[in-house]
Amino acid sequence: MQLLRKVLLPVSWVYGLVVWFRNKVYDWGLLSSTAFDVPIICIGNLSVGGTGKTPMTEYLLQMLLRKHKVAVLSRGYKRKSKGYVLANPQDKVEKLGDEPYQMYKKYPQMHLALDANRSRGIQNLLKQVQPQIILLDDAMQHRKVKAGYYVMLTAYDDLYIEDRYLPTGNLRDHKNQAARADIIVVTKCPVLLKKDEKAALILRLRARPEQEVLFASLRYDSNVEFQSKKIPLKQFVQQKFVLLTGIANAQPLVAYLKEQGGQFEHLEYSDHHHFSEKEIEQFRAYDRILTTQKDLVRLEGKLSNLYSLAVKHDLGEDTAGFTKAINAFLKSNK
Repeated sequence: MQLLRKVLLPVSWVYGLVVWFRNKVYDWGLLSSTAFDVPIICIGNLSVGGTGKTPMTEYLLQMLLRKHKVAVLSRGYKRKSKGYVLANPQDKVEKLGDEPYQMYKKYPQMHLALDANRSRGIQNLLKQVQPQIILLDDAMQHRKVKAGYYVMLTAYDDLYIEDRYLPTGNLRDHKNQAARADIIVVTKCPVLLKKDEKAALILRLRARPEQEVLFASLRYDSNVEFQSKKIPLKQFVQQKFVLLTGIANAQPLVAYLKEQGGQFEHLEYSDHHHFSEKEIEQFRAYDRILTTQKDLVRLEGKLSNLYSLAVKHDLGEDTAGFTKAINAFLKSNK
């Protein structure tokens, strides 16, 4: 593996140079970014997967839907549909993609649109829905659209500043693009993160003075869900089970379940993995399978032994600061 990394390192340098030049073309005005007359909040990162973008979008939905008409615009990664799609309650996961479908099921009062062309997607949303707020899911690197506010995520155990560019690392955009973020949220932090540790992290991230750096940990539900029934997690882990995941980074979940005393076999697949009929048939041989909500939407109705565990971001003492910053942005854009 180390030899392969050394061989591919020049490719990473070239990739980093290419994304640097692409961003400079926008900075120099040779390519233009379009702004819209609606508050747009972008939730994104500089890396490929694993920072918790979907839980953060859900966090914002929970915060904003009480008082606002909110639309989410997503690419809909690995969906089978093409072009622009405005979701409706009859749509299936294959049409929308697993993460957008998961959000739409949890928050049916929102408006969900899919389009890899974010500018076209926003224009169609404004014509069809007239939302008061648009959340751009995973769009930090989409320079054709200029959002009003940028929430950038980076994982505690994989900070963007210390990462390498693809293919030897996980960075898909240049590190200097973190300067466009209004808030940087360090996700997947230990629950008891000390103040001096936070200060050290802020220095490592080289945040601009006007940028807020906030810290979030993962909070798993105290119950697992099984066919609309809730079972206490502490009760569930008393018997052996199989953990089935197809997400970018399952290690926080694995560690948490072990902390709870769980004894389990882990069947780990790649992010957004499409489970084949052969695999599903193999899964039927297990007594109890625990999976994530993201994986559940790709397996629902195909297995009768499937339990799920929800997760969300917990900003702890930074909750009020995050809420204040988002509300200030919305107030300034009335």
